[in-house]
Amino acid sequence: MINKILEYDKEFNEAMFYSYVGNIFVKLYTSVMFKDLKDVKHFLNENIYNKYQSIVNDLIDKNVTEMYDELNVSSSKITNVKIENNKIIVTVSLKAKYINYIIDDDGNTISGIDNHRIEKDYIITLEREIGSKTQGVQRYCESCGASVDINKSGVCPYCRTTFNQAKHDYIITNIN
Repeated sequence: MINKILEYDKEFNEAMFYSYVGNIFVKLYTSVMFKDLKDVKHFLNENIYNKYQSIVNDLIDKNVTEMYDELNVSSSKITNVKIENNKIIVTVSLKAKYINYIIDDDGNTISGIDNHRIEKDYIITLEREIGSKTQGVQRYCESCGASVDINKSGVCPYCRTTFNQAKHDYIITNIN
């Protein structure tokens, strides 16, 4: 499967890809916990962003916080690669471990178990446009050329333009 990706993405590095996917996953669930998705929005397509924003809005409406304590990715593996509509579509099986519970605004546990780690499997689909140009670690704003930290917020500190990650790297298009 890796060879299929390399046909279209000569710079693909499997270990770096797994690290990238794991980091986005942890960042996404941490953002849900803090009820603010602005730091991960550029890593998600519109449907996934809207799905998780709905979850965040529900938590805010109920005045509760969903906790993902001790969150980490214990394993990940590419399970499928497709080339479709000028995109590389990669499916990853990811196993995460965390303590999952819900607290109220006073910090009281109202559901879940706050002292036992669970292990959960996820299927994550990511896409990248064929021919997109990787910018490496340093990313630059397409509007003004300033340096953009995609791991912080993906927003240009000068002109406030959101970095278009889909033009340069893989973005999440589905999570089950």
